[in-house]
Amino acid sequence: MDSLSLIDTWPVDNAAVAVVSKDGSVLGTRGDQDRQFALASVTKLLTASAILLAVEEGALELDDEAGPEGSTIRHLLAHASGLDFSEDVVRGRPGQRRIYSNLGIEVLAQTFAERADMPFEEYLREGLLEPLGMHSTRLDGSPAAGGVSTAADLSRFAAELQNPKVLHPETIAQATQVVFPGIDGVLPGYGRQRPNDWGLGFEIRDSKTPHWTGNANSPQTFGHFGQAGTFLWVDPVAGLACVGLADRNFGEWSAEVWPPLSDAVLAEYSRTNS
Repeated sequence: MDSLSLIDTWPVDNAAVAVVSKDGSVLGTRGDQDRQFALASVTKLLTASAILLAVEEGALELDDEAGPEGSTIRHLLAHASGLDFSEDVVRGRPGQRRIYSNLGIEVLAQTFAERADMPFEEYLREGLLEPLGMHSTRLDGSPAAGGVSTAADLSRFAAELQNPKVLHPETIAQATQVVFPGIDGVLPGYGRQRPNDWGLGFEIRDSKTPHWTGNANSPQTFGHFGQAGTFLWVDPVAGLACVGLADRNFGEWSAEVWPPLSDAVLAEYSRTNS
């Protein structure tokens, strides 16, 4: 059975999925790969990657002060700055709790714009999207949740995360390891996680339960899901990435159908990718 055909049973009007190998090859697709979908928080992966590129280029340093007192670029990327989800309120000391924060990601983009004297969306486009050939992707609003893209474009991004050409491989390796290990927090949609592991903009699967990836995903799996009904994960142990896009907001339906799809993808494509 083609694992990707599972999306035909999803209670959505439109969906698209793609599986990408560790060498960047697209192994399988289903749905319209060129249809544009709102990404919601999957946008954070693109924003974080652009910020990390700016660090590589010297426009920022991970330990530069940014956000609340005592917070740095590193804290903001790792949702450990103490900032509230959306209000300009400090809910904790930096590095003490994982407080998932859209505002923190917006502060990152604003910090870049001020220090580089360049609009963040322009840098995102010129530094990341255009070099990767992601011509159908744009930032339409918040750098935390305003992205619009296609499965085809996100497949190109998933290839970059596994076999980097724009970013340095060491940057990706660093960004996908746990930052400020051992701190707890709430994973939106899935409740409190102890610990709630995160990298530099990338959520780390680790031992979280419940979770939006599958039971077969390795603890090293990293990625993000979005409230718009979207996700992207990379499992470096399996050497696979999976992109899933839909036009229905995250809810019980997605919590029910995403993990079985991930498990089916790993069962089918891990064999063909070995």
